[in-house]
Amino acid sequence: MSDDPLRPRDHAEAVALFRAEVIGGLARRELSRGELAAALRDLAKLRFRPPGSDVTKRIAASTLERWYYRYRRGGLAALRPAPRSDRGRARALTAAQRTLVVEIRREHPMASAPLILRTLVTDGRLPADAVSATTVGRLLREAGLPRGARPDGHTRLRWQAEHPGALWHGDVCHGPALRIGGTTRPLRIHALLDDASRFVVALEAHHTEREADMFGIFLGALRRHGAPDALYLDNGSTYRGDALRVACERLEVTLLHARPYDAPARGKMERFWRTLREGCLDHIGTLTSRHDVQARLIAFLDVHYHKAPHGGLLGKTPAEVWTGASTSTRPVDETELTAALTVRARRRVRKDGTLDIGGVPWQLDQGFLAGCLVTVAVDMTGAEVPFVEHDARRYFLRPVDLVAASRTRRKRPAADPTVAAPFDPAGALLDRLTGRPPAHRSPDED
Repeated sequence: MSDDPLRPRDHAEAVALFRAEVIGGLARRELSRGELAAALRDLAKLRFRPPGSDVTKRIAASTLERWYYRYRRGGLAALRPAPRSDRGRARALTAAQRTLVVEIRREHPMASAPLILRTLVTDGRLPADAVSATTVGRLLREAGLPRGARPDGHTRLRWQAEHPGALWHGDVCHGPALRIGGTTRPLRIHALLDDASRFVVALEAHHTEREADMFGIFLGALRRHGAPDALYLDNGSTYRGDALRVACERLEVTLLHARPYDAPARGKMERFWRTLREGCLDHIGTLTSRHDVQARLIAFLDVHYHKAPHGGLLGKTPAEVWTGASTSTRPVDETELTAALTVRARRRVRKDGTLDIGGVPWQLDQGFLAGCLVTVAVDMTGAEVPFVEHDARRYFLRPVDLVAASRTRRKRPAADPTVAAPFDPAGALLDRLTGRPPAHRSPDED
């Protein structure tokens, strides 16, 4: 049982207790009408300190009489002050202005009360100094729209995946820019975080924020840890490409995307980014190499983060939960990875036998395919070179070497003297005009 003293549950109950103390003695006595009036006049001469007040005050006899009869009829509950009928309505605003404020919060649930108020005043839709941000916030809470509340009334619940390997979060964090070779390069940290254990299965520093970057770290995590049941990514266009979607389907990994503009739905990932910033990214100083950043990221994970007790894991460390799980990820071998991560696309071969893959030219030695529309297959794991599929046959590509091609002498095939194939278009027309037999026909053929 708690050691805290029993206290009024709210201010209204504290006021009711105060009023009961003032007139409670009279309510328990049998008094005639004249005696009650005299007692109330005497009581009105005294000074009392109401709850929450720093000064004492006298209470009118009429007010004491009203309290007396309420207490006799309904007890302590009847002495509770009635709430204001305009509570939460921001009386300084018109009904239309209050509706406008509520609709803005409903459309923009993450907009704060000060931001809403400042914007409406700047736009001239609300008078300056009409209400305070506190009043606007109270109005929104009374309307059932606290900051972050979803307009459909959905209650957000704290959740966690059933076991390690069931769900991986993927996201990118913007770090401080790096000064490399006299130029400034952006820093983007890509990560994959296991939901149930908070174990980081992949963490890499890049200069770009592309689907190919996430694809690369996902491939590395698959090789090291196996495949999860589901992959949970942001809703941005970076993570909605066909390559990632097809690869996940082939590996039987469910690809999930967060609801747009719903940052709290990715709270675990956001909490990790905050920890990474405070413990690493905010203190990298003047590093001039992405390699140096990557080394510090690995040190932060292996020496601190994975070994630090986590509040969401009831004091256990991410490494303990990850390594001690009876159910983990599904192993994936290289053959399965190659089959799943081979991407195909339609390309037209140029007349010189080349075609581009990701902006890089490749050479096809089969000259008869020049100008043809073919299927190009690219193994994203890098185990095989790209190849062309045409008429159920496979032709491997090789990188284009422009310098070597400029030095290569191409020989035309020599004509076979035993084969005569006369071809004279103008002569054929002349023969027809003059009526003489074509030169390639012998007299016996006539």
